[in-house]
Amino acid sequence: MKKLVRVPQPETEGDGRPGVRGRPGLAALPPLSVYIHVPWCVHKCPYCDFNSHERQGEIPEQAYLQALQADLEQAVPDVWGRPVSTVFFGGGTPSLLSADAIDQIIGMLRATLNLPPDVEITLEANPGTAEAERFQGYAQAGVNRISLGIQSFNDDKLRRLGRIHDAAQARAAIGMAQRAVDRVNLDLMFALPEQTLAQCEQDVREAIAFGTGHLSLYHLTLEPNTVFAKFPPPVPGDELSATMQDRVAELAVAAGFERYEVSAYARPGQRCLHNLNYWQFGDYLGIGPGAHSKISFQNRIIRQARARMPDAWMRLATEQAGKHIVEQRELSHADLSFEFMLNALRLRQGVEGGLFIERTGLSLMSILPAMQHAVERGLLEPGLERIKATEQGWRFLNDLQMEFLA
Repeated sequence: MKKLVRVPQPETEGDGRPGVRGRPGLAALPPLSVYIHVPWCVHKCPYCDFNSHERQGEIPEQAYLQALQADLEQAVPDVWGRPVSTVFFGGGTPSLLSADAIDQIIGMLRATLNLPPDVEITLEANPGTAEAERFQGYAQAGVNRISLGIQSFNDDKLRRLGRIHDAAQARAAIGMAQRAVDRVNLDLMFALPEQTLAQCEQDVREAIAFGTGHLSLYHLTLEPNTVFAKFPPPVPGDELSATMQDRVAELAVAAGFERYEVSAYARPGQRCLHNLNYWQFGDYLGIGPGAHSKISFQNRIIRQARARMPDAWMRLATEQAGKHIVEQRELSHADLSFEFMLNALRLRQGVEGGLFIERTGLSLMSILPAMQHAVERGLLEPGLERIKATEQGWRFLNDLQMEFLA
């Protein structure tokens, strides 16, 4: 039976020095990312469980910008002076915002936070809202990476998914994005309603043919509180879905992509740094309606959540300082261990064991029993120098992650 090597690790005081068992202490703060949530979309897709809201007519852009400024200014004391490693505009549909609005937001960030000039700035875009002039405007504002929600190149499948674009618009949007920025990601889904293996392969082959540096290839899941959960479509069975997942990976890797995370594939030098920071348990400041934050201090790590509804968030952020943050809690030792492993085990190469200590302030001894049990089940590679799933563990990732749920 495989065994982990027991390496003594000191517990820490609250200030991060070796000492008696106590609160987590961080010798250094982790990298900090910024996430900006744009909550509106033209149409709520039936599979979507994100905090997105259909908006008829013009979105309240100026009111949103005013509230975002207030939210950001109120958050600054928690991250004062810390350099920002990445910025990500997510949604909803950020490409509903004008290029001028994106320019103003990036200007806010540069004026308020420590934003290096070459920081990765990603913007999610929907092909149904793509305009070449707008994409060029985003790039001029400072966006240097665009992530396109393609999902499929099959018009029937797009219709079944409730998407507002068709395959021709998807192809046109990819060209617009590639002309605007050097780094483009394509989101694609498989195991779609009544999808065949051949249709799945065709989607992936076409995505690869565009030559973008990054692909995000997701299995369609029927999430709770969605239209698809209430009215499930006829999706491929488990065996066919597993075959599709294996084939998707084979095609991407054969084309020169590295599968560095469960759903993420990158050509050399094209990994998404923003998402890597999440998976490596870095910090992130989330601003906008429903946005979440994880912020580390020397002797504690906190989570925050903002009001979900756009109108409520805009009103509270601008009129009742602090009231737009509807949840704030300090993470316990058990929270830290589980959340670290929940993220880190998604990475194909795992993480160095020392990163657990560095990012949580805890000893590896705190998770040693769970690690040992996972090794005995064949889900985790033995050893403490690197925390990494086995092939079986990666295939049954949920089972492996649950080993660390206290």
